[in-house]
Amino acid sequence: MERTFTPEEANEALAEVRPIAEQMVAHRRGLTAAQKRQAELVVTIAGNGGDLGPSDLQEAAEAIQREADGIADCVRVLDEAGVQVKSLEEGLLDFPSVRDGEDVYLCWQVGEERVAFWHGIDEGFAGRKPLDG
Repeated sequence: MERTFTPEEANEALAEVRPIAEQMVAHRRGLTAAQKRQAELVVTIAGNGGDLGPSDLQEAAEAIQREADGIADCVRVLDEAGVQVKSLEEGLLDFPSVRDGEDVYLCWQVGEERVAFWHGIDEGFAGRKPLDG
C-alpha cells in the first residue's frame, strides 16, 4: 500500500518537496537547453565545422548527462517521499490521498503556494477541483 496524505500532511510535506520539485524543473530546462546546444553543434560540425572541436560536443554531452542525472535524483527523492511526479516541465506532483472513501490525488505544481486541489485517479490535471469545494 502506498503512502497516503491528508491535505494537511501534503502541505506540511511541501517544505521538503517544493525545493526538490523546483530543482527538477530547473534541471529539465537545463536538459532542454543542453540538448538544443548539442543539436546546433552537430549541424554546425556537419556543415563546415566552424571553429568547433570534439571538446565542444563533449561538453554538451556532459551537460546533458549532468541535467539528466539531476532530474533522476530529484524524481527518486520525491518518489521516496511518497509523491508521484506527473510533469517534469511544470513540476506537477500528485500526493496519493483518500477523499470520501475513494482513492484520489492531491495535486500541486511549482509556483502554487499550497496544495489546494485534488482530482480522481483517472482524471488528471484537467480534472482538478478545489479542496474547499
